[in-house]
Amino acid sequence: MATNSVVLKFAKLSENATTPTRGSSQSAGYDLYSAYEYKIPARGKIVAKTDIQIALPDGCYGRIAPRSGLAAKHFIDIGAGVVDQDYRGNVGVVMFNFAENEFEVKKGDRIAQLICEKIYTPELQECKTLEETDRGAGGFGSTGTN
Repeated sequence: MATNSVVLKFAKLSENATTPTRGSSQSAGYDLYSAYEYKIPARGKIVAKTDIQIALPDGCYGRIAPRSGLAAKHFIDIGAGVVDQDYRGNVGVVMFNFAENEFEVKKGDRIAQLICEKIYTPELQECKTLEETDRGAGGFGSTGTN
């Protein structure tokens, strides 16, 4: 049996914490669980605490991403989803409720997923001007009609 030498370490900060899990062996991320109950007002937001801290593998950051079921069924989205490699605090999840009704988060609910991604940090080089492209400064909606 092959072993994976890359390790995502975590610690539970309270008895309310739930060990992150993967839905299947092919899942991109680890499900994160709410350590507490919350009510997200209609068109509102909260920061839900997981009561876990993580130590990401060298050269990675953690991306906190939405769970598809919460987004599709309940209009719940996730924001501010970057966990830096050197962060050691309680992992919080910014949850936005875009629905017209309040949404209840129960202790132990799966609220987001944590995806480990490689960091690529190029050196910065300031230039007086940049080379032109066909697109130029065309912004939102400039490459199509839909």
